[in-house]
Amino acid sequence: MTSANHDENQPLSPGEPRASDVGATRVTPFEQTTLTPSQELTAPFENGYHFPPKYPWKEATKYELAAFWRFFTTPMGFFWTIYGLNVVAWGGMIFLLLCNAAPAMCYPTCDHIDSPRRKWIEWDAQILTWLFCVPAFGFAPWRFRDLYYLLKYRILRKPEGLRRLAGIHNGWLRLPGTQDLPVDIGPNNITADVPLSCVPIPEKKMPQPPLTGTRAPPTKMWKVEFVIWSMVWNTFAQCCLCGIMWGMNRYDRPSWATGFLVAIACLIAMAGGYVMFLEGQKVSRFEGVPLSERDQERLARDKELGVPHYNNLGDKKPKEKNKGDPEK
Repeated sequence: MTSANHDENQPLSPGEPRASDVGATRVTPFEQTTLTPSQELTAPFENGYHFPPKYPWKEATKYELAAFWRFFTTPMGFFWTIYGLNVVAWGGMIFLLLCNAAPAMCYPTCDHIDSPRRKWIEWDAQILTWLFCVPAFGFAPWRFRDLYYLLKYRILRKPEGLRRLAGIHNGWLRLPGTQDLPVDIGPNNITADVPLSCVPIPEKKMPQPPLTGTRAPPTKMWKVEFVIWSMVWNTFAQCCLCGIMWGMNRYDRPSWATGFLVAIACLIAMAGGYVMFLEGQKVSRFEGVPLSERDQERLARDKELGVPHYNNLGDKKPKEKNKGDPEK
């Protein structure tokens, strides 16, 4: 039996394709799920917004590769791609050398200061030191600018310090009190009754009205401090690493100091970046993300086909205990 002759009021048998009202568009196995999400979890918000749908992995991979190619063909995209490949290549090489993955380089012994293994470890470490200088020193002016605004808010008790930070990091930082603002308040609609403490500096950096009709809660202050200080300390650790690597020769330099500083510099920056990522995800879960034309077409098509999508970030089935809590 084909979908064209199937009674719409009768359930479909397993593996039977569905068709839209406008044509016999077959549904992929990815869409023929056995889940039957409740209407509460798949229905749009009151304002009609629906989160982007999840795509089959082949389609998603193809789209992401196309997006990466567009990024790679830009000057900055090409630069950061080559930079990342160098970090991975030289970092992987020094890891293998430290694990004695090349026994042929261990003569007279693996730990002899003049063995090929120790020489290559030194050259590799010098290259990685230069590579780590790119973000640590290249972003230093902006990192210390953020620290200045943080200290201005914390020590001098001036609210404009935090407001400046909210304007700089408006993708993940939300000011106290913004969760109670009307949902139509945005950069082009800041009324006179909006408290200044809820408005970033400059005003054009005010977050857009939430697509879901719900504003994200304010960012906890300890997270703001952690992110800013982690980036500053990454620059400090890199300064110390450069001083040891370039101020001492490999015969006198303590090996533990190099490893310690490299590990600290990397871990601090990764921790700060991870907190920013989590806060950005939380804001997106509450306020929504923009829909592309491709997303809108997919949602409309799947609605006709009767293919449900969970109305949350990632189109994932919520855990039972977290159904009513968008933050979890």
